[in-house]
Amino acid sequence: MANKLLHTPDGVRDIYGVECTRKAAIQNRILEIFHLYGYQDIETPTFEFFDIFHESRGSVKAKEMFKFFDRDNHTLVLRPDETPAIARCVTKYFTEEDMPLRLCYLERAFINNTSYQGRLKEAAQTGVELIGDDSSDADAEILAMVIRALKAAGLTEFQVELGEVDFFRGLLEEAGMDEEMEEKLRELIENKNYFGVEELVIEQPIPQELKDAFLKLPELFGSLEEIQAAREFTKNPRALRAIDRLEEVNRILEYYDLSEYVSYDLGMLSQYQYYTGIIFKAYTYGTGDYIVNGGRYDKLLVQFGKDAPAVGFGISVDDLMLALSRQKIDTPVRVVNTMILFEPESREQAIRLAKHFRDTSMPVQLQLKKADKTLEAYKAYAGRTTITNLLYLDEKGFSVKIVNLNLDRMDEIPLSEYLK
Repeated sequence: MANKLLHTPDGVRDIYGVECTRKAAIQNRILEIFHLYGYQDIETPTFEFFDIFHESRGSVKAKEMFKFFDRDNHTLVLRPDETPAIARCVTKYFTEEDMPLRLCYLERAFINNTSYQGRLKEAAQTGVELIGDDSSDADAEILAMVIRALKAAGLTEFQVELGEVDFFRGLLEEAGMDEEMEEKLRELIENKNYFGVEELVIEQPIPQELKDAFLKLPELFGSLEEIQAAREFTKNPRALRAIDRLEEVNRILEYYDLSEYVSYDLGMLSQYQYYTGIIFKAYTYGTGDYIVNGGRYDKLLVQFGKDAPAVGFGISVDDLMLALSRQKIDTPVRVVNTMILFEPESREQAIRLAKHFRDTSMPVQLQLKKADKTLEAYKAYAGRTTITNLLYLDEKGFSVKIVNLNLDRMDEIPLSEYLK
């Protein structure tokens, strides 16, 4: 039992040391990009009422949420998705605001995946939400931030796949399928299951032209030109407007000089049903899943009481770190590499020396030497950490013994030389 208590449950993990420092550095780089674009920080509670994330709002399925009860028997959930939480928050505090709101966050999301999926159940996520702007310029700004943020994190090879859910929904609207059939078709198209799509569509009592459009949908991905060719397969106004929107977003991205990072996929769909316009995911190698997920959700806030358009995205920090590691992309971080080891008689001099280093923004550890520990023991300890320089002040405290662990050599200089 005691041994069991040392382990974490499935889907969560400890992170410490240099890895934890790198994670903080990557998150700070990304947040800096968000702030450069004029976004302001927001935090929402780790747990909220279940209805905030109810399936009817298009969030994750109920069985994938961590649910519990408070003392008044209200059903609460750990936050599985930041977007509905921000929608709730914006409606509460900015109901009368009719100008755009730019918000960014760094939070944790909790999704009760099955253990067989190999995914974290508690994951760090950072992202933005742009509320109150339904323009293509807002869509392009969001995509530009995704690209800039991934580049700031250190990635050089990645791709943003961009789709438009209204293309699929326009075809569905025209086909008049029931809800169960729509869900089956959605899943088949998202999984690029050509044979499954064909089998399902052929059985439907819809015009042949519409059947052909559905059958072509899983193939409609690649360059913008390949997406524009989809005009030949449908005359549905809603579907055609979706292509127009992608063309306009592409034109704006060219002004950002970032269009080369974007490819297109009209068959892209999402488990989040609240998306209403553009939808996108970012991929890189070294991880088996997307590292960014986002899109436009113009009908979500009205469910909370504020009728406002919105677009945003979330970056999976854990998947991003995994990709950086597997691509051998280093994230330089400043770690403490100097320890000041002192005898009790040299405490004052040691503290003055530590202050001297810290005042010049150099991190140091200050360590009292225990009587029962040898200098060799502290050298061995330093070797197990990031410490490469050990500065030892003996009982007299007039000089500093400098132990360079990398070179395995010791020098000695007067303390006054350091404090000049």
